[in-house]
Amino acid sequence: MDNFSQQVDEVEALRAIYGEDWQVEDEENGAFSMNVHEGNKSIKLYVKLTADYPSSAPPHYELSAPELRLEQKNHICSLLQEVYLSLAGEPVLYAWIEKIREELQKDKSCTEKSVIKDKEVDKSQDNSSNLNVNIEDEKCPEIFHGEVIVDRKSSFQGHVAQVFSTHDVKMVLKKLYRIKKIEQATHNMYAYRIVTDNKNFVQDCEDDGENQAGGRLLHLLQIVDAKNVIVVISRWYGGVHLGPDRFRHINNAARQVLEAANLISRNKEKK
Repeated sequence: MDNFSQQVDEVEALRAIYGEDWQVEDEENGAFSMNVHEGNKSIKLYVKLTADYPSSAPPHYELSAPELRLEQKNHICSLLQEVYLSLAGEPVLYAWIEKIREELQKDKSCTEKSVIKDKEVDKSQDNSSNLNVNIEDEKCPEIFHGEVIVDRKSSFQGHVAQVFSTHDVKMVLKKLYRIKKIEQATHNMYAYRIVTDNKNFVQDCEDDGENQAGGRLLHLLQIVDAKNVIVVISRWYGGVHLGPDRFRHINNAARQVLEAANLISRNKEKK
């Protein structure tokens, strides 16, 4: 059976097995997505079936999982590679989906054990714990949201805030992830740059699965000399690979929202 026929059969089987969780993104270009749920966590797997799949190459794929840490995503990606190598030349999407589900089940089990342990600790503490300041009660830095850039069904939006400590960074990220639309973005990449009392910089970045994007955002903050700023770019993948154009949109979304929030000037940016 040729590749195209195997792809048609595989897609029909997945549609029958998973129902509405299996979605067509761009059927003409072989782009599909799958929502994998376990408990209150989910991963969205985007796949694009290429002409040489399954005989000699795997599908292109992207993972959308804002709730997972980067190391968890990397671990899942390595597991998918292992699955492909074990089934090379055969359809792998069902095995990929179930491997992702298996990892979410493991994570759910660990989370439940952690919750039980936390409850036990809470019971052993007296009312003096109420004197501790909860991050929910602290004032989060104001967050500015930029305009949405759309290209071939993918959307990009920038968010910025002034931050003066890594604690501020955590509060900003936590507040953003409470917004359902942002939490469900395929990638939420970010970079921050903070000036310390001795005039040094504390800075870091996160790709969130969009390889090299975090480093490029940090480089942008450096060349425009942005200080005490975090910039977050949300990307919602539309099923069409944009290639290098995605970095142009990420960069433009970051510049636009930094300017709109008056955190950099247009003249400084050009300089």
